[in-house]
Amino acid sequence: MEQSVIQQKIFGIRDEKVMLDFDLALLYGVETKRLNEQVKRNQARFPSDFMFQLSQQEWAMIQQQPGFFFPLHRSHFATGAIKNRNKQYLPYAFTEHGITMLASVLRSEKAVEANIHIVRAFIALRHLAMQYKELAEKLAKLENSNNRQFREIYEALN
Repeated sequence: MEQSVIQQKIFGIRDEKVMLDFDLALLYGVETKRLNEQVKRNQARFPSDFMFQLSQQEWAMIQQQPGFFFPLHRSHFATGAIKNRNKQYLPYAFTEHGITMLASVLRSEKAVEANIHIVRAFIALRHLAMQYKELAEKLAKLENSNNRQFREIYEALN
């Protein structure tokens, strides 16, 4: 799968970059219900900093983001109507570490391959964030030096 497609499925929630259970299930080639069953069977591997359930507000916020796509092929039992979802069926969000842990729970070759692509997408996003930070710092330095030069010119004119 292409990195840009995976990166579109990464959301920022609670100061974490996460992917939702149904997007991961689609990438791993399993039903969302089965993915969540495996996670529940292995709860000790998924502490709260690896995985958490979204609140109603977080779920509503994600649905409003541009490019959000909700797959229609999901199990009716696990989803219900999107707008009227039962609170206990709100999506689970997995951090990068939780996604890595999923590879040990879902052992199929497709899951391992998908996991490699997902980790690479997270790494690419991290590199972009670092480049953005460096660029912002360079712009701030340039702005400061330009402000100093304009101040000197203004003083000379006065």
